[in-house]
Amino acid sequence: MIRTDALDRLPVRTAVPALRQALDDRGVAVLCAPPGTGKTTLVPLVLAGLVGDGPARRVVVAEPRRIAARAAARRMAWLLGEQTGRRVGFTVRGERVVGRDTVVEVVTTGVLLQRLQRDQELAGVDAVIIDECHERHLDADTVAAFLLDVREAIRPDLRLVAASATTDAQGWARLLGDAPVVEAQGVSHPVEVVWAPPVRPVRPPHGMRVDPALLTHVASVVRRALAERDGDVLCFLPGVGEIGRVAGQLAGVPAEVLQVHGRAPAAVQDAVLAGSPEGRRVVLATSVAESSLTVPGVRIVVDSGLAREPRTDHARGLSALTTVRASQAAGRQRAGRAGREAPGAVYRCWGQGEDGRLARFPSPEIKVADLTAFALQAACWGDPDASGLALLDPPPAGAMGAARETLTAVGAVDADGRVTDRGVRMSRLGLHPRLARALLDGAAEVGGRRAAEVVALLSEEPPREYGDDLAAALRTARRGADGYAARWRQEVRRLSSVEGSGEGSGRGGSDDAAVGLVAALAFPERVARARGEGAFLMASGTGAELRDGSRLRSAPWLAVAVADRPAHAASARVRLAAVIDEDTARLAAGHLRFSGEEVRWVDGDVVARSVERLGAVELSVRALKQPRPELVRAALVDGLGLDGLGLLRWTRETGQLRERLAFLYRELGTPWPDVSDGALLARTGEWLEPELSRARRRSDLARIDAGQALRRLLPWATGEAARLDELAPERIEVPSGSRIRVEYGGEQPVLAVKLQELFGLTETPKVAGVPVLVHLLSPAGRPAAVTADLASFWRDGYRAVRAELRGRYPKHPWPEDPTTVEATRYTSARLRRE
Repeated sequence: MIRTDALDRLPVRTAVPALRQALDDRGVAVLCAPPGTGKTTLVPLVLAGLVGDGPARRVVVAEPRRIAARAAARRMAWLLGEQTGRRVGFTVRGERVVGRDTVVEVVTTGVLLQRLQRDQELAGVDAVIIDECHERHLDADTVAAFLLDVREAIRPDLRLVAASATTDAQGWARLLGDAPVVEAQGVSHPVEVVWAPPVRPVRPPHGMRVDPALLTHVASVVRRALAERDGDVLCFLPGVGEIGRVAGQLAGVPAEVLQVHGRAPAAVQDAVLAGSPEGRRVVLATSVAESSLTVPGVRIVVDSGLAREPRTDHARGLSALTTVRASQAAGRQRAGRAGREAPGAVYRCWGQGEDGRLARFPSPEIKVADLTAFALQAACWGDPDASGLALLDPPPAGAMGAARETLTAVGAVDADGRVTDRGVRMSRLGLHPRLARALLDGAAEVGGRRAAEVVALLSEEPPREYGDDLAAALRTARRGADGYAARWRQEVRRLSSVEGSGEGSGRGGSDDAAVGLVAALAFPERVARARGEGAFLMASGTGAELRDGSRLRSAPWLAVAVADRPAHAASARVRLAAVIDEDTARLAAGHLRFSGEEVRWVDGDVVARSVERLGAVELSVRALKQPRPELVRAALVDGLGLDGLGLLRWTRETGQLRERLAFLYRELGTPWPDVSDGALLARTGEWLEPELSRARRRSDLARIDAGQALRRLLPWATGEAARLDELAPERIEVPSGSRIRVEYGGEQPVLAVKLQELFGLTETPKVAGVPVLVHLLSPAGRPAAVTADLASFWRDGYRAVRAELRGRYPKHPWPEDPTTVEATRYTSARLRRE
């Protein structure tokens, strides 16, 4: 029996008429509804015609997480007075509960992506609701882009709703083609904000690390909240490890402590969402509890202020989650959990002054995540560079380039980025392309079942207590009775049965060898050779280190499955790896193999070798006596770039020539050459030949006359080269008859000359039309004054200089009017004798 009373209490019902009208008129709509209003449960039932008087339709609801998909389906079925699997069902990876009468199906966005790739028309589906689109998960953004393509090309009748509690409504409206925005007003219960920062400073998060002092503080705030207020507590923490540590510190509290996260068993998740009529509860949860579901009984939220986001180091081939400060939008979502059923409170474990400095929204996953799976989806869709997809944020070019390289290496796309038959097959496995490659190629080597077992381990990282040895973790999972082992066995069954993945009987061999090979096939850039004392070098060029006490420290080679590189650390930390041998490394990372001459600038000189390596890992090396000249030349140019042009022979005159040319280029431009380091290195073929071609080592560079080489860059063809001494003379003759050197190294040419040698000169000398900066010196050659306007100096500045210096240098002339006397290099006495 339909629970009409419960349906009537859902505030979103007031927005239903406007939503229906928008879909009838435009076929698309953006639905903004606060948490707890029923947008996830009532709206699908209305659009399917199961509630109200609308026509019967088949509706698919896409949720970002499995826990939310199951919870939404069960809640809708409860509202209809039914069990899931009748008119409301759900499908998540590894679990499908639907029946022949199902008209509302809740799926994860990943499942919907797979479905769209197999059936772009979504035959039989009348409407799709993309729920919690504000979270900006990559799969949700991709689903939206694909569905808009489908509507435009083949299914204009397909209705599409983007639904969220907090989102950029206008941005989504533009993306959906100026879709109407329908807003539902919730019956929001007041939520009091309690600021509860730590008394003492805590270290900010970095990588996966969270300061234990902060977790201790969070546990103390939970205890405080239990003492100060009634109701259950929902505490937000960034990850499973932090949940476990806080749970351990809450032993003895007068409440049942429950843990909710994506890895928690379905039974535990269901128990939390069902509520408990007896006693109080403390629910420790990751961001899975921010939206899409209500935790009954919660009146208090304790927010650690932390979240996990993906980050990818494309240069090193390392992808991992990292701990970040949660955004303001996430903080509002979390606080809203306390006011879903009654007035509540949120205890925020940071200061009010910090709140305004937080990011407004979480980072869109497309901007920070590994895009390999996205790029394969786009290639299978027929848009390899995703340029034609309607996305709120375009994928970064660098990340797409790295993704294309990975897909090409595993054979998923061809040289032009078009998907191959193998790529299509990989995309249908419901795995990251790296793991799909490991499953397909590993099955042929070790057998389908064992390949599936290892890939299942790699697709969800085992608990830390399983250790860092992947082969040992496999044995633990096989005999394990914990929640992880149960999920692992379920995934093994799925992978063993999916299309084509179980092919291949394999060559037998030990479990350890099989685990190592499959892991190396998944992450060939991470095959690593030992460097001693627990240190390794990965093929990507990144160093890797094992923790003290690890049984893997004596391995000659490793296939690194999980590693992270903390900020400012020189090496990555290995969290999960398998022992392999060199033959396995060669087989898995064959596309990274290089064999040939290698001539480089190393430690200040040319090193020529015949080398074989896997990426950065050298397999064999021998000295090369007759390297190819073009390789030597390239190494010498690299050396000049690394160690500087000072490797050449620079006399004082040559350095001054370069400064004169730099001055002319700065003041007159072309045809005078740019002689900066970058410009000279870019034009080595024009000014350093043929000397550079004859050089073989560093000492040969030191014999190259840089001045003679520089003169090759002068504008001889135009005839301007002959004016060098006219435009930028090396010396200027002053009234005394002396020829004084001009220094061109500064921003303005400098003429440093004794004051008496300029008597009678009223106009400042110029070079290339630029007045020189005159440094007037005392008779002893020490600075006395600086001027760019001699006439002004004689008129206004000379009197003070004369008063200061005439007593110190009485033997030298100090006329009252220096413009009317003859310049001299000599003393007054010598002038009288002459």
